[in-house]
Amino acid sequence: MIRRDIFDGRVWTASPHRVVHDTGHELALAYWPGIRSLAPTTWISWLRNEDAVARDAAITNLAARQWELGHWTWRESVWLSIIGEHAFFSVNLFFTPDHRLNRWYVNFQRPYRRTATGIDTFDLFLDLVVTPDLARWAWKDEDEYRHARRMGIVTDDEHQEVREARDEVLAMIQDRRGAFGADWPNWRANPSWPVPVLSPEVLMAEGVVSTI
Repeated sequence: MIRRDIFDGRVWTASPHRVVHDTGHELALAYWPGIRSLAPTTWISWLRNEDAVARDAAITNLAARQWELGHWTWRESVWLSIIGEHAFFSVNLFFTPDHRLNRWYVNFQRPYRRTATGIDTFDLFLDLVVTPDLARWAWKDEDEYRHARRMGIVTDDEHQEVREARDEVLAMIQDRRGAFGADWPNWRANPSWPVPVLSPEVLMAEGVVSTI
């Protein structure tokens, strides 16, 4: 399954995942080192070189609808993403290569839409990092979120949805509900699984017009 971030009809990111669980209302997607994806070149530069200028440029380029995509190979963590239908967030678990849970990570995003190649969504920049025992958490990238709000990337309606989603997520953590109350920390990837790959249609399906 291909998970894409789509903004204004263009691909912002595209990543192939292994479907672990699909009830029709909830998805669990696995992603691990060696998987090759597409991402903005500014974001890739930031990851490779810790280039703060490139990181800041990513949002400016996004607002201007001008960016280039490059190839990026995922490293280090095994990543499991739990996404509920209609939810403005996903609950993510990051494991070390020997499958110890390193952290929970809540990503706030537009609700997914199913496509011929997988799902489309869009990352809304704000994140919540949670310790493995769910005892402590910290907000992440609030500055980027505010910048995206100023640039008009995150709309007023989406901002209200994110506010409500923040409260919902904190209540879920405190009550150990949803993904936080399930057995996902004991999940293990199967080493025999083939590495997911991007399909040739990823940049053209569903009317998306991006090219690389």
